Amino acid sequence: MEHTMKSFYRITASISLMLVLIAEGMAANPPMNLVIGVPGPLTSSPGWANYSALNIISGSSLLPISSTSTVLYVGFTQGTFADINNMVLYTVQRDGSKITAVTPVKLNGISNPSINLTDKAVCPNQPVSATHPCIVRLDPIALSLSTASDYYFVTYFTNDANNNSLGVAFSDFPTKTSLTGLYLGGDSTRLKVGQSVPSGNNGTPYGLMFVMTN
Repeated sequence: MEHTMKSFYRITASISLMLVLIAEGMAANPPMNLVIGVPGPLTSSPGWANYSALNIISGSSLLPISSTSTVLYVGFTQGTFADINNMVLYTVQRDGSKITAVTPVKLNGISNPSINLTDKAVCPNQPVSATHPCIVRLDPIALSLSTASDYYFVTYFTNDANNNSLGVAFSDFPTKTSLTGLYLGGDSTRLKVGQSVPSGNNGTPYGLMFVMTN
């Protein structure tokens, strides 16, 4: 999936409406953004079989909000199933590269879910597209994000036909969000404490939409 192989389809998405819908679903304890900004208009970044999406949450972007948990929301823009092999959150020292902690990230209790993007219970707006992305709330992580650290949320997509046609949300105007990232071929989710995270930054997140308190 070289950059030249990606076809980005520019379409505007109503991010503010998504936030309203998320908040309405949790009216008793509405979620709050933990980072500066939200994705602007979205495009679709297709073709994820045997690729890892590395999304960077910089400590410098964190808002002064106290929360004992962190909830990640990911967005999909095309496909039928998102087959995820593994998800992790790496903690590194601020502006560093050496991993200080590895935290599993799960959906419904597992780190290797297969998400049915055609299921209206999962993705109410059909068909899934850049104008109607499927926003999936991952399980809460018992971790309070610190401005002294940076965080890498890494998802490795299984090498299969479903992921060949899978599209993840890609910010058309990355300056509207403080989230950034890159993608790499192969599995980047098996690194250990003491190893270094991959270098590089394309300036926009791949799939990661929101970092919230709930």
